[in-house]
Amino acid sequence: MNNEKFVELCKGYVVDYANAFMNLTSINPPAYITTNDVYVVWLNRTLQNNKALLSTTISDGMYYEVTYNGDKNELYFDAYKHVVNREFKLGDN
Repeated sequence: MNNEKFVELCKGYVVDYANAFMNLTSINPPAYITTNDVYVVWLNRTLQNNKALLSTTISDGMYYEVTYNGDKNELYFDAYKHVVNREFKLGDN
């Protein structure tokens, strides 16, 4: 699967998930996202496999990982919630 087709497929799955499961009701009236609200953070293709990390314009701390297994023609979808971001100062080396 080429990158353009894979990204289009990924964005569709993210939209479907976000609109079905995420709490978007804090916006009055409730809003739903489209593929225009989804962006790719990272994308990789190795041999017949693809992987993408995606996020949306919603400030909800969610990010998504979609993997295509070309050997089995299977797509795996993971949704994650950003929990913490800390800075650690490292010594000079």
